[in-house]
Amino acid sequence: MTDTTGLAALCCAASAWLLLGPPPAGVRLSRIVAPAPAPGGPFPALRARIEVVRERRGRPGRRRTAIIELCDGMAAELAAGRTPEEAFTLSAAVLDPHVAAELLAPGRPPPSIPDHLAELAREPGAEGLRLLAACWRIGTERGGTLATVLDGLAAALRDEEAQRQDVSVQLAGPRATARLLAALPLLGVGMAAALGAHPLTFLCGSLPGLACLLTGVAFNATGLYWTRHLARTAESLT
Repeated sequence: MTDTTGLAALCCAASAWLLLGPPPAGVRLSRIVAPAPAPGGPFPALRARIEVVRERRGRPGRRRTAIIELCDGMAAELAAGRTPEEAFTLSAAVLDPHVAAELLAPGRPPPSIPDHLAELAREPGAEGLRLLAACWRIGTERGGTLATVLDGLAAALRDEEAQRQDVSVQLAGPRATARLLAALPLLGVGMAAALGAHPLTFLCGSLPGLACLLTGVAFNATGLYWTRHLARTAESLT
């Protein structure tokens, strides 16, 4: 009975933490403003792996922002009398270092810059470079005011990014609801154990209970996966 009560208390505490814990946005903000941990802290390899995953997830957003800044910078430099190649080099040099390293690839002569941009457009978040390359080619081959075209392109990309951010905000509610519903079974098991119903004995000690446990876990995991899939599909449509 003591073991069951302790296990029930543990389940209740875990459920309360999931339901009443700090929001993910607040946790991310605290990590940003908090000082960096010491290099010799525990699990350095795991922390390094987590940082790599976070950097990869944030790379598409940084690319989209950098492309908007690149179009704005090129338009300003072209209006000041620079050539497209000079405007591109000067504008790309002040961008995010990772994005600038991709854009300013060494060993590429100026005539191949639009081709290079079209190649980079295959990367996630760099789709706007295909439009930039097309505007560059049209401005070079047929003439026209490239600065005005890039101003319009920057405005269109900025509106698209604002719409994408709005969709992400709208999807935050369904995502939080899905996580809440996924945590509710833990709370139910904890409450049942606290009332003396011995749910873990039934779930783990009998074939019908084991079947119920596996079915519930499968449905729970499927619901979380489907919610995540729908959210990513909605984001990809913007």
